[in-house]
Amino acid sequence: MTDLLPLIPAVLGFDFIERTSSTVRVQHVVQLSLAPAFLLAAIGAVMNVMTNRLIWVANRIDRILIADEAGEAGDLAEDLPALQMRRVHAQRAVMLSTAAALTISIVIMLLFVSAFTYLPLGTLVASMWMLTMIFLIAGLGSFVLETRTAARRNRERMRRHRERG
Repeated sequence: MTDLLPLIPAVLGFDFIERTSSTVRVQHVVQLSLAPAFLLAAIGAVMNVMTNRLIWVANRIDRILIADEAGEAGDLAEDLPALQMRRVHAQRAVMLSTAAALTISIVIMLLFVSAFTYLPLGTLVASMWMLTMIFLIAGLGSFVLETRTAARRNRERMRRHRERG
């Protein structure tokens, strides 16, 4: 029984409270987490743009389909394949960016956990950071494909308009 007495403070969390009571240590962890937090904010801003484009494309598809059912779509139906492709790229961009936001949030949490525990989490933090970058690069790549598809369709439409005019 007396062998268990030294474990009581650790079980009750006193050891954790002692490690987190240092203001300097907490300040250091907050400083370390600022770069990932700014990245999280930037991902959110880019996702806002991506989501707005996705909503616009989805609404445009819906309007064309409704007009097509009423027999009023005319030349607008020619835009559907490009719009469908744009929607796929935009959805992929949003999903991958959301995954990047999730993994960078995990990085921030791991930074705090690693500062106040004895767990060697450096490799896990680095791995999650790299995974974040992979998701972010893939999401931005999908966003580039969406904007390229939109630009290409606009050029085709303008060329057709000049040929008719």
